Amino acid sequence: MFPPLRQISLRVANGQAAALNFLAARSGLILCALFLLVGLATAGDYGIGLDETIQRRIAQANLDYILGQADRIAQGLPLYSDRVYGVAFELPLLLAEQSLGLTDGYQIHRLRFTLTHLFFIIGGYFCYRLAYRLFNNRLLAMLAMLIFLLHPRLYAHSFFNSKDPVFLSMLMIALYLLERAFRRNTIGAFLLLGVAAGLLTNLRIMGIMLIPAVIALRGLNGFYAGGGPERKHILRTAGLFALTAGLTLYAVTPYAWTNPVDYLLTSLNQTANHPNVKFDLFQGRLLASPAMPPHYGITWFGITTPPPLLLLGFVGTAAALAAAIARPGAVFRNPRLRFQLLLAAAFLLPLLAAALLSSNQYNGWRQSYFLYAPFGLLAVGGLHWLTAALARRRRWQVGGYVLAGLGLGLIALQLIQLHPGQNNYFNFLVDRTTPEQLRQQYQMDYLESTYREGLDYLLARHPGETLIVRGPRRHFDYRPAADRQRLPAAAGRNADYELLPQPELSQLDMTFNLAYHYRLYNNTLLAVRPLTAARMTDAAIAAYQELYRQAVASEPIIRADYKVYRNGHRLTFVKENCSPAEPDAWFGARLFPHSLATLPPHWYRRGSYVPFGSHGVRLGQLCLGFIQLPDFAAGDLILMQRGVGNFRPKGLPLWTELYSLSRPGLRELIANHRQNRPQPVDTAAGPEAFDVFIDRDSGRNRLIYAKRDCRQAAYETRVTLHIYPVHPADLPAQRQDSGFANRDFLPEVYGGRPGGECIAVVPLPDYPIAAIYTGQAGIWGKDLYPPANPDTLRATYAALSDRQPAAQAAFALYLQDNQLIYLRESCAAADTAAGFFLHILPADTSDLPAERQAAGFANQDFAFDRWGGAFDGKCLAAVPLPDYPIATIRTGQHIPGPGELWAVELRVER
Repeated sequence: MFPPLRQISLRVANGQAAALNFLAARSGLILCALFLLVGLATAGDYGIGLDETIQRRIAQANLDYILGQADRIAQGLPLYSDRVYGVAFELPLLLAEQSLGLTDGYQIHRLRFTLTHLFFIIGGYFCYRLAYRLFNNRLLAMLAMLIFLLHPRLYAHSFFNSKDPVFLSMLMIALYLLERAFRRNTIGAFLLLGVAAGLLTNLRIMGIMLIPAVIALRGLNGFYAGGGPERKHILRTAGLFALTAGLTLYAVTPYAWTNPVDYLLTSLNQTANHPNVKFDLFQGRLLASPAMPPHYGITWFGITTPPPLLLLGFVGTAAALAAAIARPGAVFRNPRLRFQLLLAAAFLLPLLAAALLSSNQYNGWRQSYFLYAPFGLLAVGGLHWLTAALARRRRWQVGGYVLAGLGLGLIALQLIQLHPGQNNYFNFLVDRTTPEQLRQQYQMDYLESTYREGLDYLLARHPGETLIVRGPRRHFDYRPAADRQRLPAAAGRNADYELLPQPELSQLDMTFNLAYHYRLYNNTLLAVRPLTAARMTDAAIAAYQELYRQAVASEPIIRADYKVYRNGHRLTFVKENCSPAEPDAWFGARLFPHSLATLPPHWYRRGSYVPFGSHGVRLGQLCLGFIQLPDFAAGDLILMQRGVGNFRPKGLPLWTELYSLSRPGLRELIANHRQNRPQPVDTAAGPEAFDVFIDRDSGRNRLIYAKRDCRQAAYETRVTLHIYPVHPADLPAQRQDSGFANRDFLPEVYGGRPGGECIAVVPLPDYPIAAIYTGQAGIWGKDLYPPANPDTLRATYAALSDRQPAAQAAFALYLQDNQLIYLRESCAAADTAAGFFLHILPADTSDLPAERQAAGFANQDFAFDRWGGAFDGKCLAAVPLPDYPIATIRTGQHIPGPGELWAVELRVER
């Protein structure tokens, strides 16, 4: 070859090599750009998530406080659980929207989705950087980034979920800065890591675990450090890191500005004892979140993560643990091995802790998405381990990379096929034969983002038409302006369609609807149901008219704004002169069964009742509603009607009535209680008090609250309920120090307001209960005591058979086994309704507590139920006496106003 041609070819080759090196060095940024372009093009395809409006409200309340427009964050956030959410990400989103002057809902959420997804991509880029540092391999680093970004569920959530993927990305950034700080070992690097730790903790309080982890690792460095200066440097960097983390957390958490210690303690307590109780469909059973099986989180992770990633991740985890076991000394000295072990611990420990501690888990593993940060890096480690093991067989090593690439390509293809419903991805470990099988086994779109597809379907099905669709309003506000014009608000108007959640998660699917057997499920597994007569067929109208004729052939069980008829287990709500101007009706029924144990385990319940609901239909001037109760329904019903737009209102319904399916019902139980207990036992129970009693006659262990002529304020005022067990060990570990179970609640949560009377039915735990305190703060309070065991009372009575009473009045009084025993041979409930007083005069007043010495006697007033109960028509109570010598006892009964009903005095010789 001629020299000039040789030089040209060398220059071309060198140029190609330089270009390849340039592309390789910037491969992470190139991938970021590609994902960002795709994200910008598709962000509008995703619907708004359930928490989006809440997150914006949290940010706005914090911004108002920062700008001095509110004295307290609590002014804008009535729920305490909302106040402790960090705003390190939400505030920038809000400021971006306001700086751009956006007011249109569609534009606001399009911006939020784009920025949230951008942060997810940034997390992927830091995954690329960290993988390159760990394995010094650009190809592995690119695969690591793809593993991070291509998880189907995480990818979808990265648009409409500004909490969980954001925390995941911030954790990935913090892990990168952690490796960087320990590698560089400079003050600046640890200061930057401290900033990341503070931001991470703000986003979710569990991020605080990074701070002790870093300090422990620095302590390990100090143990192996050479001389004094090196150890001083380690101590200095650890201290500056912790200080920076704390200051950053304080600076970005306005709620902590007034009392940072209280913020930390309450946030940690809320995380450990999450107050929310959610119901999830899991493996075919509808379960309350505190009752989820220990494998709940692990199972969800396993069935919603693509199998190639599962395989690589578990190989990498096993390899990291095997290396630590094989060379424990090297782990402490080798930074790379130590970091891989840290990743394995960061993945496994939270997962195992949630299983072993029976954490309050719901919504799949959404709240544990942060686990994917260490798991994704472990998956890259697994691929690195496999390819290193095949290093001597070059073709096999290349084959390993090719298989990994094909696996990621298959995942990318699934993302495209599922778009925009990637958040409903399941792998082959569950039966995916039909959508119906999945829908009956697992909760699907818990954030309701895919309601958007339901609206898309309806708009395409009825081109050019204006549709009245009932559903959460946020899904309509986040639409382009042209769509909003075709989807006016449904309030006060008959709706054409209704957007429904997954039917198995509510009793709505139990609603009797003969006219519409057909349920239209779109590919996101949400239901769209036609509602109105305007779109009914002649057969549907005839079916409803026949149901109406069947109902009115009998007498109504309720006469309110609507008449309610009962035909077997079908309830029919009827209004015959229904004006078109009246709002649409939504009908509800709360079933209070005799025992929750009679219900199938998957049935949804709200505290002590099972809810049913149905929207009405309009046939000219005839308005109808139907609720189909299950065949085993027994107990009491609170029936109600609400106006449209108040599907889950916080206010009161238009009307409520009480009806008993069986006798005795709640109304009879309450009437009998009031008749037998005409006077309140506790003087703290004033005129505003509820009547409260323990009901065991119906086979249930429950508290019943009732109040005549109950104002709305009383119905919406929180009730305190403290339950003191006989054995403190029956309490959850976190409550054993306090000695009682705390079940504070709003009356509306456990009952209703039929006919202006407030009624609430609260289930009690199965373990033995010593005492109960309940009341409304500053209004009233009562102490209650479960009746004594009849067998125990009989045994005490038998021991008195050959003894003479020490005194005789309304009750015979006995002194036995350091107890004062009250006995009435023929006893009615009214005989024990009044309070008992018991004054004990000691032989030496110095035996009394200091505050009682001036009075000269111990005062042990009590309610009869406190120490006794009824059996075989008799009443008996055994009150323990103090151990010190007693001179005299004076006891009897009294009621407020008239005073003493009877009294006796006993001389005690001991």
